[in-house]
Amino acid sequence: MLDGTLRKVVLYIATSLDGYIADKEGKVDWLVPTGAEEDTSYEDFYAQVDTVIMGRTTYDQVVTELSPTHYPYEDVTSYIMTHESRASEGAVHFTDEAVVSLVQRLRKQPGGTIWLVGGASSIQPLVSANLIDEYQIATMPIILGEGIRLFTTDTRVALRAVKSYEKNGLIYSTYARTEG
Repeated sequence: MLDGTLRKVVLYIATSLDGYIADKEGKVDWLVPTGAEEDTSYEDFYAQVDTVIMGRTTYDQVVTELSPTHYPYEDVTSYIMTHESRASEGAVHFTDEAVVSLVQRLRKQPGGTIWLVGGASSIQPLVSANLIDEYQIATMPIILGEGIRLFTTDTRVALRAVKSYEKNGLIYSTYARTEG
């Protein structure tokens, strides 16, 4: 941060082919890779992360369904977006601060990558404010037809393709925000 650069904000998420991050019940049990190729992309990405941001619904799903015995982000600082008054628990901070203000503030502080874990209501304001530096999206070859959409904003955001590849049945695509 001594050179005046801002921390990178990354949306790292999986979606169905038709753009949903969860089915109509809010479930993600359809996100199952089909191959057995070694894939360290998550580990490589996570090694750069020191802060995660997610909505309360996503947090609840992580701690009750996806990883009920072990909070998977205990080694980084977590910000949980909520309107409920709740005390922080170690490095897990529950906040009602607007997500745009939170990200603007965190970007200026020293640290690593800020990962936007989800959900859609936490992501949309950041898309609209053009505060996401990089979109890393894994697309699962399934059409859900309905559910929770990844993008619902009517704001146009110009991106440039950085890379894409296929592994274990998913298409991984990385896009970067264009300047100007």
